[in-house]
Amino acid sequence: MAMAMARRMATFICLFVVGLSFAAAGDVTLDDDDSSPNIPGCNNKLQLVKVKNWVDNVEGESFAGLTARFGLPLPSDAAKAFKLPAVLSNPLNCCSTASKLSGSIALSMRGDCAFTTKAEVAQAAGAAALVVINDEEDLYKMVCSENDTSLNISIPVLMIPKSRGDALNKSIADKQRVELLLYAPNRPDVDFAVIFLWMMAVGTIIAAALWSLLTSEQTDERYNELSPKESSNLEAVKDDSEKEVLDITAKGAIVFVIVASTFLVLLYFFMSSWFVWLLVVLFCIGGIEGMHNIIVTLVLSKCRNCGRKTVHLPLLDEVSVLSLVVLLFCVVFAVVWAVRRQASYSWVGQDILGICLMITVLQMARLPNIKVASVLLCCAFVYDIFWVFVSPLIFHESVMIAVARGDNNGGESIPMLLRIPRLFDPWGGYDMIGFGDILFPGLLICFAFRYDKENKKGVVKGYFLWLIIGYGFGLFLTYLGLYLMNGHGQPALLYLVPCTLGLTVILGLARGELKHLWDYSREPSSDMNRPVEA
Repeated sequence: MAMAMARRMATFICLFVVGLSFAAAGDVTLDDDDSSPNIPGCNNKLQLVKVKNWVDNVEGESFAGLTARFGLPLPSDAAKAFKLPAVLSNPLNCCSTASKLSGSIALSMRGDCAFTTKAEVAQAAGAAALVVINDEEDLYKMVCSENDTSLNISIPVLMIPKSRGDALNKSIADKQRVELLLYAPNRPDVDFAVIFLWMMAVGTIIAAALWSLLTSEQTDERYNELSPKESSNLEAVKDDSEKEVLDITAKGAIVFVIVASTFLVLLYFFMSSWFVWLLVVLFCIGGIEGMHNIIVTLVLSKCRNCGRKTVHLPLLDEVSVLSLVVLLFCVVFAVVWAVRRQASYSWVGQDILGICLMITVLQMARLPNIKVASVLLCCAFVYDIFWVFVSPLIFHESVMIAVARGDNNGGESIPMLLRIPRLFDPWGGYDMIGFGDILFPGLLICFAFRYDKENKKGVVKGYFLWLIIGYGFGLFLTYLGLYLMNGHGQPALLYLVPCTLGLTVILGLARGELKHLWDYSREPSSDMNRPVEA
């Protein structure tokens, strides 16, 4: 009973926080500004710049900058770029005649005059390039005004974030030698990390749907041979009576979206380090339960006698030794991940905990029929689109993407994501997919698998295979949209809901089974026990 309650708690935890992580987003994104004047000398394409830096010949961490619409383009290869000393312009705003900057990279603060004016002053002083330090962390697009009709700027101009500029400024003020190397590497046309992320998402749903075939049916094989044969629906009802299963209702689906929206707005305005830690703790609790359930179930399916040895504990009474050992391992695994979650390899632990959690949730939370599935997925569909595409009109940025990436908390993203590093991308970063993009379509696909099994549908004449194909195609469309929009986060359910729920409705209509799917009930009745074509 205690384990069942723990699983139910993990299910509630995941469903509560999963609404925060629909968008598939990258770390470094860029979109060009088509609204700025396109005039001679000011028609460059905006490019991300990799800034390598040295302080007293000690190389520091590289960071990103953004070129202006004007100025000389930077080389794409670091080998073709020059390492030059960086100096502060005098005056610091670089708005009037500056001191000699020959052969140096000029550092200037943003403000007091136009960007083009700063560039012209720096160029006149002999600077090899101009680096503008922004007054905030975002990278502002430096464009021209309609009055800039005769620009002749022949040095590279770029902007860097405030924190990076302040660090360089301090080093120079401390009489340290600062050197910079600027280049703009090109991103690969094909992002291979997306392929592995696609395989993880699809594989998680397939594993969750087939979990009963891989585990419980092996455990109950002897019982099934000795007990009288019952109808498939009676067996399904009996199975659920022995397990803690959360049946989602239409009312619950609507309430969930309202609560998730409220919590998302609270996170957007009040996100802080303690709030991130709260989410990390909730994620670890769910991940520990999910991993524990997965490992114990797999071990018992292969070795049925492994769980017979027990030990008596004061608060937990009698507990299986196997369960206790696995629980301790899972706790250590989650704690190590939480402590080291900023490390470059932490994505491995995050993905393992996340996949185990989602497989368990898809076992514990179930859709009873297509009617409830339609309410849940349509609400999530609207929710996803609103908070990614519509919210910028109200909050001046995408609330979903800002929260998912941790923009208001120093860049630490929430843990309710599967992520894989872009190993072949010179800019690094991660490709990500939110748990919601897996769980919500996954609930429908798991229902389709149970429906096919309970009604003895064949593979081709069933729904499960076609929904898996539809989900995979929907994910492909998601990442295609991500590519076409230069890496900006996409509301994945915009593509996944039509490719799963829409496909179910179309197949149901074509086969004359939509009414049966719409009001499907696992309770035995004369209508439900009619023979179904295999």
